[in-house]
Amino acid sequence: MKLSLKRRKFLGFTSALLGSLILKACGNNNNSTSTNLEDSTSPNEEKETTETPETLKVAIVLPGIITDKVWNQTGYEGVKLTEEKLGAEIAYVEQVSQAYQAETLADFARRGYNLVYAHGGQFDAAIQQVAPQFRDTFFIGVNGAVEGENIASLRIDHLQGSYLCGMLGAMMTKSNQMAYITAQSFQATDEELRGFELGAKSINPDIKIISTYTGDWNDAAKAKEATLALISSGADVVYQWLDNASPAVLQTAQEKGVYAFGNTVDQLNIAPEAVLTTPIKRLDLAINYLAELANKNELEGKVYSLGLDYPDILYLGEFNEVVTDEMITKINNVKEEIVSNKITFEPCEEDGETTLCVNQTVS
Repeated sequence: MKLSLKRRKFLGFTSALLGSLILKACGNNNNSTSTNLEDSTSPNEEKETTETPETLKVAIVLPGIITDKVWNQTGYEGVKLTEEKLGAEIAYVEQVSQAYQAETLADFARRGYNLVYAHGGQFDAAIQQVAPQFRDTFFIGVNGAVEGENIASLRIDHLQGSYLCGMLGAMMTKSNQMAYITAQSFQATDEELRGFELGAKSINPDIKIISTYTGDWNDAAKAKEATLALISSGADVVYQWLDNASPAVLQTAQEKGVYAFGNTVDQLNIAPEAVLTTPIKRLDLAINYLAELANKNELEGKVYSLGLDYPDILYLGEFNEVVTDEMITKINNVKEEIVSNKITFEPCEEDGETTLCVNQTVS
């Protein structure tokens, strides 16, 4: 029997099994891959894999649902791609809350999965807690900032994409106020906000960027409320990074006659009058890229950051018809300067804090 484990079911089974959810991949059917509850193991009984399996076993732990059409879905599509290309046995769990992150990662390791993705920077602490106990499993924090003997982080260079969006937003704003809305503050979202700010100020140094955090990636009501507050404060361009809640931001922006940016997958069709463009992040390709390295025993314990120099993985999507050819040309020219390292982003001190600043080579 195959079933997809959503958060409520996950918590229920966890309680029934004394806090341990045991997951087994169902990788023999390419049309339906999910998880199976079998052979429960006590959380106090550690079982480590001593032999490398003939088939690569890959799992992904997700904070949201695989049908959100944004972050979680692209993560799931990444392991599905690995199943297709490498013949891997795969599994996933949806809607894992912070309280159950470590146990979910550990359960996959006990089952002998040799590559486990934790899909979000909010999993970093759980990875660091679990990884030393399971040396035969390689843990990858997507959007993370952790590394170690059997720990890697996979990151799209969000700052590079948001820098280009900041430029475009600054060209379009009339109020000279723009906003950034996301769920949580961690390294990836902080860098995306910083890139948006730097790109905007490269066009207009006096532009103002305000930010807000909803505390929930999927709560549409909170997202709409936050968006309305930002617009009321004067922002007429809104950059958002949310999961299931992202359409609420985009549609609210359209209703109020302001511009916005999509995120991760092309979202122009969600609010075609509001969305200027989308920084597209092909996490499916990035996830499979690291799986291919693991399959060749070439995966290292480090941070893998993939930017605009990986044009199949990070690029801007379709532009709104209000964006002129002149604007697109200017953005593309800057993109090429970033790819050629004529524009880089280096650590600096600003207002007594360490951040990132633009370093531009004069030719």
